[in-house]
Amino acid sequence: MIKGGVQQVRVVLRALALLQLAEHTSAPQIARVIPLTAQAIRRLGHRYQQVGLDGALYEKQRPGASEVLDTNQKQRIIAMVCSDPPEGQARWNIRLVAEEAVKRKLVPRVGRETIRILLLHHDLRPWREKNVVRRRPQ
Repeated sequence: MIKGGVQQVRVVLRALALLQLAEHTSAPQIARVIPLTAQAIRRLGHRYQQVGLDGALYEKQRPGASEVLDTNQKQRIIAMVCSDPPEGQARWNIRLVAEEAVKRKLVPRVGRETIRILLLHHDLRPWREKNVVRRRPQ
């Protein structure tokens, strides 16, 4: 792994530290050569003893934050943006979408950044008239 191939830098550093530990070099001495703290090197050695090589070199998958909006809420907000804006407004903007989504009880609360990312993923720019699909007047 160390001699060839493309690996993440942190994985290579951990592998180098483990090689040094296998040669009975102390953690403070390794820390002078490899940009890891002595404590991190000790933890790496303990993790290697407990879970093996893969557990020591690679990090576990982290769960991350849960999504703010579920699929149904996203669809309702997109449908709202594709409809006509409220009375007195020429077009939708991000602030208006967030306020109207809460006012219409589509979501209990939502931030502007969440709306911005939702519209970005659907390639919608409601503040630009030509990017919004509207019903034809009959």
